[in-house]
Amino acid sequence: MALIKIADLKNNLSRHLAHVKQGGQITVLDRDTPVARIIPFNPAGPADEATDPAVADRMADLARQGILTLGDSPAAGRWLASHEPLRLPKGARGAVEALIDLRRESTR
Repeated sequence: MALIKIADLKNNLSRHLAHVKQGGQITVLDRDTPVARIIPFNPAGPADEATDPAVADRMADLARQGILTLGDSPAAGRWLASHEPLRLPKGARGAVEALIDLRRESTR
């Protein structure tokens, strides 16, 4: 796996993306601190990603670090099947509208 600083990535993006297209991986560094990983795109879809060993290894690594807790897929499916989606009252603003309003009001 290649370790690339942000400035090098910006200056040589095409070359680094060509490396990724050939199956390589890049870890992007910000002042020697890893901030991102660029990996080849897998167009197989969500069903295949769930069984992808690399995804399973990454999730297990995140669970060991305490960043996430692995769930129980059958239990999640049962919970979703037994709970109706929440409905907003008529005329109520949804989350998207509230977010758009917040962005309009931003002084940034």
